[in-house]
Amino acid sequence: MRIIEGGVCAAKGFTANGIHCGIRKNKTKRDLSLIVSEKRASAAAVYTTNLVKGAPLTVTKKNISDGFASAVVCNSGNANTCNANGIEIAEKMCELVGNELGISSSDVVVASTGVIGQPLDITPIANGMTLLASGLSDKGSDLAAEGIMTTDTVKKSVAVEFEIGGRVCRIGGIAKGSGMIHPNMATMLVFITTDCAISPEMLSKALSSDIADTFNMVSVDGDTSTNDMVTVLANGMAGNDEITCDGTDFAIFMKALNTVTVHLCRMIAGDGEGATKLLECSVSGAKDTATAKTVAKSVICSSLLKAAMFGADANWGRVLCAIGYSGADVDVSKVGVSFKSAKGVIGVCENGAGIEFSEELAKEILLEREIEIVITLGDGNRSATAWGCDLTYDYVKINGDYRT
Repeated sequence: MRIIEGGVCAAKGFTANGIHCGIRKNKTKRDLSLIVSEKRASAAAVYTTNLVKGAPLTVTKKNISDGFASAVVCNSGNANTCNANGIEIAEKMCELVGNELGISSSDVVVASTGVIGQPLDITPIANGMTLLASGLSDKGSDLAAEGIMTTDTVKKSVAVEFEIGGRVCRIGGIAKGSGMIHPNMATMLVFITTDCAISPEMLSKALSSDIADTFNMVSVDGDTSTNDMVTVLANGMAGNDEITCDGTDFAIFMKALNTVTVHLCRMIAGDGEGATKLLECSVSGAKDTATAKTVAKSVICSSLLKAAMFGADANWGRVLCAIGYSGADVDVSKVGVSFKSAKGVIGVCENGAGIEFSEELAKEILLEREIEIVITLGDGNRSATAWGCDLTYDYVKINGDYRT
């Protein structure tokens, strides 16, 4: 298995494009993206747990209820959420794609991201659809990735190549996510494509299983978005025997999917609104996985800890504090904490109590772009990892005038 270029166009039979159609005022920002499979593909998706859901999620859930789809359309700049005509607009977006590509509108995944509660005018989308479709290319993944960005500062894309049954398969994805990022599911928009042949049932099983350890373990600001969705299309054009049950082939596919999703998780967390650092919290020695996950999430979500990381302050007491209020059944007298980065690793707490350490070395370690918070619980052999970012002045500035 190896990392390759191409994003959502790495797999055979997928093309993509992204354009500026006029939803966003800034004409340099792309605001409409399209991903298309040459063949009708198995489809699976997971959605936000927020009770307030964007209209596109409702339409997508209905469209892929049969387990198949052929295209994904997504606009940025407007979330199409809490709008009286939201369902109508989302369905119209699918209809426009269907008419342009000569496919059923019910074979279209639709997504929107941006400001909540603002009416979405279908006119610029309708006017731009021909240009969008005519520009579809197997080199268009980056353009599509740009078209789904809101406050993101970088494009998020990854792809891997792997082998199943002697056939080379590829899986790739693009994502957007910078703010309103918090477990559980899905905390962002992610579109994944693969040419691996896998049934809709097994694809859904793979995705639902994977998110428990990936996208459900990411937090930027503690706010779960209304439009979160992760979707996967698998068109089978790699030519492998279709995966229809558990076994070696399914395990290989799961590993490939996880490689893509973990990369995207790290990109999303590292590009949190105003963030200067990617934080990874690794917990080991837990008596069960649920405990490890609870602790990791609590630490990564702590505003005080996030602020300390911004200031490169080795304030390990904030780690212990977050563990203490997490609700996890932990023996605090066994807890150990270390900080780790490219500059080295430094222990700051053993058996629930502070130990002597060099503040100068700790500062040097915490000034790095990527920081790992290493926690040992001493109660078992289970582990978990969560991802987040530091809390900076810019986060408040970005969200203080988000609509303007």
